Amino acid sequence: MSTSETDLLTGEPPAPKQQKLPLSPLLALCTAAFMGILTEALPAGVLPEMARDLSVSESAAGQTLTIYAIATGLSAIPMSVATATWRRKRLLLLAVTTFAVANVVTALSSSYALTMVFRLAAGVAAAVVWAELVGYARRLAPPHLQGRAIAITMAGIPLALSLGIPLGTFLGELFGWRLTFGLVTVVSVLLLGWVSVSVPDYPGQQAGKRAPILQALKLPGVAAVLFVVAAYVLAHNILYTYIATFLDEYDMTASRDVVLLVFGIASMVSIFITGALVDRRLRALTIGSTVLFLVAAGMLAVLADNTAAVYLAMVLWGLGWGGVATLLQTAVTDAGGDRGQALLVTTWNSFMAGGGAVGGILLDGLGPTSFPWSVLLLLAPVLLVVVGARAHGFPAKRPSMMTTD
Repeated sequence: MSTSETDLLTGEPPAPKQQKLPLSPLLALCTAAFMGILTEALPAGVLPEMARDLSVSESAAGQTLTIYAIATGLSAIPMSVATATWRRKRLLLLAVTTFAVANVVTALSSSYALTMVFRLAAGVAAAVVWAELVGYARRLAPPHLQGRAIAITMAGIPLALSLGIPLGTFLGELFGWRLTFGLVTVVSVLLLGWVSVSVPDYPGQQAGKRAPILQALKLPGVAAVLFVVAAYVLAHNILYTYIATFLDEYDMTASRDVVLLVFGIASMVSIFITGALVDRRLRALTIGSTVLFLVAAGMLAVLADNTAAVYLAMVLWGLGWGGVATLLQTAVTDAGGDRGQALLVTTWNSFMAGGGAVGGILLDGLGPTSFPWSVLLLLAPVLLVVVGARAHGFPAKRPSMMTTD
């Protein structure tokens, strides 16, 4: 096994020579990803109750999600630079501790301003977590299993979206939103213990030896991957943020929960397929995911008045979306190392936040039927870029696979 190009870019030591994945630390990292998404999106399921108790409008309460996403996107690069020399485990523990504190303050606070301050802090902590997950996963796994390790780690994202948030919403209705945030705090504390015991520590980079993050844009393939991230995430969030509004337009209000469950199950299937194949089929999987989402958007654009077609479109969309985080995290880290990863975090969260804004403009100007057409317009160039980035960005064979004996 020889040192990969990414090792040279990031300064990381080669992964240990091992044949099995260390599941306990990887699952701890997966739970950290789960907590990051759950902490961000949980207010969406209990928004009316939060607004009432904080004495603000629902629109103002909705900004608890916006400030989190913006904080994550804007702080990713500065935090990566500021903490480059820190011990990695200490940094991860600090981020999870911030989740716990932010959630307990949210559970207890009656002040909107105080809640927003700690939501902002949690968003910064999420930027740290996202920046650490892929690097940790790669260090814990041998090169030929790094994609699978990333898939396990990033499975926390669709788990939170498909299972965690609906469960949080149900618990909020049953016990109240404050107790729900309290329960999330308990999970965060348990995660602290798990990370402390299970996840190994690694040194940060030596002072003065880290290349400027923005220079990673000059590396072959990085710009192509980031374009795909921006357009794909924007397309997904335009449609997903307003999926209830879209379904209402076609008299499927009573079926929202079932429709989203179908999407969530398909997303989980996608994660498992991606985890099994990403190390050797990253290019094919990325093309396939884009095509599936394109077909789903086309069906929703012209066949949304057919209930069966809507359910089939949700299956295809979920299959296309579920593995995207793993695919794009792997691609950008292959191309740009840790610096590429920091750029991805900023791009991902910025365009995630932008999805709600762009979707709102489309809703006011063209109505909910415009959402799938906007997806088609965004994903067509995505497919062209992925297909065209054969040499760099989305090569047929990953660099780590080419350097593995």
